[in-house]
Amino acid sequence: MKEVVLDPQSRPGDDSIQRDDQEARSAGAGRRAVIAASAGNALEWYDFTVYALFAVYIGQNFFQNDNPTVQLMGSFMAFGLGYVARPLGALFLGSYGDRKGRKAALTMTIMLMALGTLLIAVAPPYAAIGVGAPLLIVCGRVLQGFSAGGEVGGATAFLVEHAPAHKKGQYASWLQASMGICNILGALVATLVTTFYTPDQITEWAWRIPFIIGLAIAPVGLWMRKTLDETPHFKQEEARMKQQGITKKAPLLQVVRECPKQLLSGFGLSVLWAAGPYSLIIFMPIYVQKSMGFTGSQAFLAAFIGNIFLTAGCVFAGTLSDRFGRHRILRIGATSLLVCVYPLMMWLQSSHTTLTLVIVQSAFCALISLFVGVAPAALSEIFPTAVRSSGMSLSYNTAVTLLGGFAPAILTWITYTTGVAFAPALYVMGAAIVALVAISLLPKARED
Repeated sequence: MKEVVLDPQSRPGDDSIQRDDQEARSAGAGRRAVIAASAGNALEWYDFTVYALFAVYIGQNFFQNDNPTVQLMGSFMAFGLGYVARPLGALFLGSYGDRKGRKAALTMTIMLMALGTLLIAVAPPYAAIGVGAPLLIVCGRVLQGFSAGGEVGGATAFLVEHAPAHKKGQYASWLQASMGICNILGALVATLVTTFYTPDQITEWAWRIPFIIGLAIAPVGLWMRKTLDETPHFKQEEARMKQQGITKKAPLLQVVRECPKQLLSGFGLSVLWAAGPYSLIIFMPIYVQKSMGFTGSQAFLAAFIGNIFLTAGCVFAGTLSDRFGRHRILRIGATSLLVCVYPLMMWLQSSHTTLTLVIVQSAFCALISLFVGVAPAALSEIFPTAVRSSGMSLSYNTAVTLLGGFAPAILTWITYTTGVAFAPALYVMGAAIVALVAISLLPKARED
């Protein structure tokens, strides 16, 4: 009988222990990725969306006109101009993330967002420097838009590529859940500001407080994102290309040449992803004040409570999609928005109470979460690793630029010039129809 010589350093079960340790480390890295990326994303989107909550006061300070509606439209046009820069940010930062890594791209987006927020926070009013004042606001918004253009593709790729195969939907759902968290932070700050300061104080200087708070993004975001590891998928792709002697192509050109169908279907999916939140969450606090006579405190309280449902609903929907499939949950979400939004708006018009406003806003957020909680994972899965960040950024930001960023300005114009009732509801219903068509055309999810 052949004698078996045991390695004195080995022990029975060592392989099993090593596997368990490796799995534990991988799970720990995944949890850190979710916490850090989501927290950084929430801070970044807080800076981006708080502008909409204080658009009325920004309009009064920087866009001089005797007509308050024109002031508001000017403020929202500057809000929308930030979205013009988003495709450029998507092209540059998405490509940068595919070439240099997800972590490098996310760190860059944080610093650009902080710089844009700083410009808005310190910009002198029109009365002090004239036309230079709105120009500073526009510059700040353009920087914010450029930064946000790369955020969705980079952050989603980062979360999906850190996730176990059976939890990709749950991990990716934290992208949109963290946007719900940012809306909660924004609504909380807005509620406190409108509660503790008079309208004159807010108009004069207190509107700057939310933006000053938002500057915390720079040190907090850098600290969190510098502690993250690069994603395993990106490392594997780099190693594969190096081993096979493949030279990296320009990711943007590659995704346009090789994935035109994915880009088109991804754009269709992103139409509702853009229109829903911007119409029913970001624009609603302004809409219910201007069109339905609610106070700022009532509107911000409803937004605060509603976004709790958005945050929880996104994670719930993402988890369901891991079990029942992305397409099924997306269809349920899009159909629910198509059927329910208009009746809810009619109820709010007929029952003019704070309780009804809170219930309706919470319902809007819950319905939107069914769709947007799953959309990031669904979109990420149709693009290969090598061009995932570029493909997602291009698809999503094209839709957001066309249908999301200018939604508040478009809806303000429709509401006050045409007299069409419930314009936000009709806008979302149209987007839901486009999304349902796109879902039926989505390519099969990729395994890489």
